[in-house]
Formats: sequence, C-alpha cells, structure tokens
Amino acid sequence: PDFDHIQDSDFQPAMDRGMKEQLKEIEAIANNSEAPTFENTMIPLEKSGQLLHRVYGVFNLLSSANTNDLLQEIQEEEAPKMAAHTDAIYLNEKLFKRIETLYEQREELSIDAESKRLIEYYHEKFILAGANLSEAKKTELKSLNKEEAKLSAQFSNKLIAAAKEGALMVNDKSKLEGLSDGEIEAAAKNATDARKNEKYLLPLQNTTQQPALQSLANRDTRHELFEHSWTRAEKGDENDTRGIIKRIAAIRAKQANLLGFENYATWKLQDQMAKNPTAVQDFLAKLVPAATKKAKQEANEIQQVIAKGNKIFPLKAWDWNYYAEKVRKA
Repeated sequence: PDFDHIQDSDFQPAMDRGMKEQLKEIEAIANNSEAPTFENTMIPLEKSGQLLHRVYGVFNLLSSANTNDLLQEIQEEEAPKMAAHTDAIYLNEKLFKRIETLYEQREELSIDAESKRLIEYYHEKFILAGANLSEAKKTELKSLNKEEAKLSAQFSNKLIAAAKEGALMVNDKSKLEGLSDGEIEAAAKNATDARKNEKYLLPLQNTTQQPALQSLANRDTRHELFEHSWTRAEKGDENDTRGIIKRIAAIRAKQANLLGFENYATWKLQDQMAKNPTAVQDFLAKLVPAATKKAKQEANEIQQVIAKGNKIFPLKAWDWNYYAEKVRKA
C-alpha cells in the first residue's frame, strides 16, 4: 500500500463504505429471482467485499505493527460494526436458503471437486454462524457477537498499553552487564525519549520470555524484567485485562450454547482438523510426557552449570534462557 497517500483518518470512512458496498452485493445475490446456481450465487459471494477486504487488511496490519491512539479508537469503534456486518451476511435467511439448495443438489451439479468443496465450506460456515437459529436466538447472538468484538479490540489495546507501561527502567548501567554496547545505547535512548535521562529503559516484547533475558548477567535484573513481562496486564490499573477476559469467556460460553454446543471449544473445533476437544486433549496427553521429560533433562543440565558458579540457587524461569545459552555454547 502507498502509505504516503493514506491518512489514519481515511480508514473509518473507507471501512464503512466497504461494508455498505458488500451488503449491496449480498442483497443482490439473496434477492435474485432466478433459481440458485453456482454461477449466480457462489461466485458473486466469493467476489463480494473486495473494497472492505483491501481496506481492513491494510488497517489490521498497520494497527498491529505501528498503532496509535486514533487507530486504536477506530479499531474499537469498527469492531462491533464488523461483527454486525458479518452477521448481516451469515444470518441472511434468503442467502442461506440459496446456499442450502446448492448444498442439497451438489452431487447432481455439473461442477468440479473444488467448486463442490466451496459449497460445502460455505454451508458449514453459515451453519456454525447460526443460520439455522430462530429469529429470537439470532437477535441474542448478534448482541453477543458485537459485545465480544468490542471487548476483543479493547483487550488488544490494553495489552499494547500494558506492554508499553511495563517497560523496565534501570538506574545503574552495571545492572545491564551482558548486553551489547548497541543494546545498552538503545536502552539509554529509550529512557531519554521517555524523559528519563541517565537511565536505561528495556521495552517489553510480546512474549513472556524477553530477548534480553538470554544476555543479562545480573540475576536481579533478569528477575525484575521477567516479572514486568509476566504481570504486565495484572496490575489492577486501567490496563488490567482480567475483567475483559472473564467477560469474553462468559460471552463465548453463551454463544456456543445458543448454537447447541456444549462449550466454546466444541463449537470452534467443528471445522478444524481435531474436530472436538477430546481429540485435542488426547494429543496433548501424548505430547506432554515427552516434552516434560526433555524439559527436566535440560533443567538438570542448566542446574549443573549454575552449581559451578559463585552463587548456587535453584533454577527459575528468569534464569532459563541465560543459562541455556551457556549450555548451548559449551
């Protein structure tokens, strides 16, 4: 995309225009007086929403990689609109009837295997979205979908803010022993940019294990950095995500129950390879013993390296990467 010609304020009207155009395209398919065929139903459905897909794709990439207050505000405003837009397509009774007709006739149609699979794919997608629900249940589902979309956007933005606020400020350069000169210079610049001169700021990455943990020789600094990362969104402040997580979990349970599934996992695995939670648990049950055994072997090797040092202590999470690197080099 030519970002030189895109302003942040362009996204919202472009997304709204994209949704409006796609709904026109969907209505044209749904209200077609001709009997449904692959050519007059599936092909235009596949081709619908090109403007929306282009705009939303660019917006999501930009807001993930280089967000700001305006983009986050747009994200939270547009998320429930997008949820409602999706429901307007997948809960459209006339459109679903056309797809269902093609689904029932798919064995008799003169189409190739790929086209037949496309019909099956969309039929399943509509069913899982609630196309077979009563009007009352559809209304309830739409409300839940909008709330979940808004909360999910808020969750992402809180997490970004929590990571920013969770950066570790270090007063003493000696506590950064093990980092390269370039990394220390970058930390000093980060602190200066934050108007904390003569200090060092280590920003958090979007993982629990921070890259600097592999290099930092000072155990207290490693511990502090790990704790900042581990608890970034659990500080009881405006960036605490736990309340949102609980509400999203409750919404997802209701969504699944409305659609006739025991739980959210069962619903979401219908079109996945595993198909059901039992298969997932069985797979993990086979994987965990081997993974745990290997992890214990590695922990033992690391503990032996620690035992050769001046200070002996039990291995903790914030020590792992630092000493694993020593084992690797050895």
